[in-house]
Amino acid sequence: MPTYSYRCTECDNAFDIQQALSDDSLTECPSCKGKLRKLFNTVGVTFNGSGFYRTDSRKSSGGESKSSSSSSSSSSSSS
Repeated sequence: MPTYSYRCTECDNAFDIQQALSDDSLTECPSCKGKLRKLFNTVGVTFNGSGFYRTDSRKSSGGESKSSSSSSSSSSSSS
């Protein structure tokens, strides 16, 4: 479950709470019953390497696609 940070706009009370993605956001401060504000932080994700799609999910040039299509056409003609 993700952890969300909240801060009260009236008493400046700040806290973190674990909530499911389907749960509604909190709107009332547990201390003073004031209005809560959800805080957003930066996410520590970095992508390292020479390229994401170029090296991971791209088909090789020409050779494999032609051989797979020719084998499928030869198998369809022999049936």
